[in-house]
Amino acid sequence: MTDQNRPLRVAIVGAGPAGIYAADALMKSDTAAGRGVSIDLYERMPAPFGLIRYGVAPDHPRIKGIITALHKVLDKPQVRLLGNIDYGSDITLEDLRRFYDAVIFSTGANADRALNIPGIDLDGSYGAADFVSWYDGHPDVARSWPLDAEKVAVLGVGNVALDIARVLAKTGDELLPTEIPANVYEGLKANKAVEVHVFGRRGPAQAKFTPLELRELDHSPNIEVIVDPEDIDYDEGSEAARRASKQVDMVANTLQDWAIRDVGDRPHKLFLHFFESPHEVLGEDGKVVGLRTERTELDGTGNVRGTGKFNDWDVQAVYRAVGYLSQNIPAIPFDDQAGTVPNEAGRVIDDNGNHIPATYVTGWIKRGPVGLIGHTKGDANETIACLLADAPNFAGAENPDENAIIEFLDGKGLPYTTWDGWYRLDAHERSLGEPHGRERIKVVEREDMLRASQQ
Repeated sequence: MTDQNRPLRVAIVGAGPAGIYAADALMKSDTAAGRGVSIDLYERMPAPFGLIRYGVAPDHPRIKGIITALHKVLDKPQVRLLGNIDYGSDITLEDLRRFYDAVIFSTGANADRALNIPGIDLDGSYGAADFVSWYDGHPDVARSWPLDAEKVAVLGVGNVALDIARVLAKTGDELLPTEIPANVYEGLKANKAVEVHVFGRRGPAQAKFTPLELRELDHSPNIEVIVDPEDIDYDEGSEAARRASKQVDMVANTLQDWAIRDVGDRPHKLFLHFFESPHEVLGEDGKVVGLRTERTELDGTGNVRGTGKFNDWDVQAVYRAVGYLSQNIPAIPFDDQAGTVPNEAGRVIDDNGNHIPATYVTGWIKRGPVGLIGHTKGDANETIACLLADAPNFAGAENPDENAIIEFLDGKGLPYTTWDGWYRLDAHERSLGEPHGRERIKVVEREDMLRASQQ
C-alpha cells in the first residue's frame, strides 16, 4: 500500500495535450489538496506539446494558442517535464514502477493508417503523417521533401486532408511569416503544384471538416477552391445528419455556395471531389502517374455504394490522409487492429480482461485518433477518476523520492530537457524570428534543440 502521508507519485508518458490535461486533472483533485501529488511528464521529443507542435499546420496559430493554457499547467510546482527521454529504450516500465505509484500513457498517434489499394506503395505516394512531420519541422524526418508534382491528389475529407491540401496549394512566401524553418520554406518555395484534388468517397454531409477549417481554404489570394455542382447531393440520411448537427449543416452550406459560384482566376486550383472512392494509384516505371476512383452514390442512409463507373485523374503524387494510427507501446498490451491499448475507462487491461495494477491510458492511445484536441479533456478526467479510486490499493513505489529518478537518469548519462529548458528553447526560437518580423522560427535539429535548452 502507498504511504498516504506522502504525495502520490505519478509518471505520465507523453507530454502532448492528453498528458498535460491528465496532469491538470490530478492537480485539481481532492487527493492533491490532501496528501498532494507529484507528477513527472516524460516526452521523447526535447520540447513538449506533442501534436500542437508537430501536428498542427504552421498557418494555424489560433490552434497553437492552446499552448498558452497548457503552459499554465506545466508552470505548476507539482509538475516536472523530462524531455528527450524515449520510453522503451531510455526508460522502461519496470524502471518507472520503481519510482512511481502509477503510470499513465498518453503517447498519441503519429503513424498513418494503411490504405490497401493497388499502387499505394509507388514512388510519389505518401502518408499524411510523414508530410505533416516534415512541414512542422520534426527532427526525426528528412530535411527535404519531393515537391515536383504539378497535379496532386489528397485522399480523405478530414481536417488533416485540408491542412495538406492547403499547404500544397499555398506559395512558400504565403507561409513564410509562420514558424516554418528555413528548409521547409525552401522546399515549399520550389513546390510545383498548381492543382490539388481532394477526394472523398461519400458526400458533402459526410465530410469530417470543421466549418472554420473549410472556410479558411478560400482565404488565400492564390487558391481557387472549386466544387463540382454534381457532387452536391443529399439523401434522407444526409438530411438527417444536417438537421442533427449545426457543424455538418454549415459545412454543407459552404460547399453548396462554392459549387454555384463562377470559377475565379486565382493561380492555384484546389478541387474538392465527393462520391469518388480511391480504387488504384496508377503507375509507370514505379512512379505515380494517376489515380483511379470509382464513382459512388448515396444509398438512402448516408452511406454509399459503388456504381461500377471509374474515373482516371492525371496526378503525379498522392497523399493519403485516411487517419492516424498509434504505435505499439513496449511492455503493455496493444490492439494492432484498433491501434489502441485495451482499457476500461482508462484502466489498462490484460489479455484475460483483468486490470493491470497502477497502469492507465488517456488520449488517442486510449480511444483512437478521433475528435479535436479539446476532447482529450474528457478522456483525462475519466482516467484520473479511475486512478484516484484505485490509489489506496496501489503497491506503492519502491523509491518515491523525487530526486531518485533524476539520479537514475543522470547515472545513465541521458541528456534530458526540463521545463526551464523549454523556456530557453522558446526564447531562442523567438529570437531567431524577431529580426524577420516573425513570432518564431522553429529549430529542427535535435542537437540544436538540446543545446538551446541547456543553461
